Amino acid sequence: MGNSALKAHLETAQKTGVFQLTGKGLSEFPEDLQKLASNLRTIDLSSNKIEILTPVIGKFSVLKSLSLNNNKLTTLPEELCKLKKLDTLHLNGNQLRQLPAGFGQLSALKTLSLSGNQLRTVPTQLCSLRHLDVVDLSKNQIQSVPDAVEELQAIELNLNQNQISQISVQISHCPRLKVLRLEENCLELSMLPQSILSDSQISLLAVEGNLFEIKKLRELEGYDKYMERFTATKKKFA
Repeated sequence: MGNSALKAHLETAQKTGVFQLTGKGLSEFPEDLQKLASNLRTIDLSSNKIEILTPVIGKFSVLKSLSLNNNKLTTLPEELCKLKKLDTLHLNGNQLRQLPAGFGQLSALKTLSLSGNQLRTVPTQLCSLRHLDVVDLSKNQIQSVPDAVEELQAIELNLNQNQISQISVQISHCPRLKVLRLEENCLELSMLPQSILSDSQISLLAVEGNLFEIKKLRELEGYDKYMERFTATKKKFA
């Protein structure tokens, strides 16, 4: 892509606070974007070939939404964690194995999508994020859900299409968790904590495609309590 095209995009971004350049084969974060570090609220560089997110990202102090879906990122810089206004972060379809240590400092984050990466665990940094609503960790290589998850503030947690065979009973203590998606994992029925049914806030539990028949779920103690929550929620949205 020529410089003049990039320049036109930058000029538009300066007026709108939005920079969107998707599917252009970019191999790096456009250096010229730095000039707009103080007024960009949205950056979308999805479907490019970016391998490294430059530490400069930490200077985008008013950034609210960052989308880097379908790139070639293997790591994220610690500087990303300085973005105190960031509320939406989309990183689907990269090659991330972990999140920066300081990720829990992204205090405004509400929506986080990390579907289709190479995470092996649920990142415990997520438990420090007080405003998190939706976390998508589907299509990774996660094998278990740790005890620390009880601190997670998310309303929806998507763990579909992982390799999960173990779930900490602490997941029942998540204060705001209403939707838990565990489809297409490696769960035996005995490994599904019954407290999710009997003693949690969860009103939608999706467990199709595991190592048990769904009808067996209905025989578990606590299923009636779960159905009460499920039905009450349905009525609310009907």
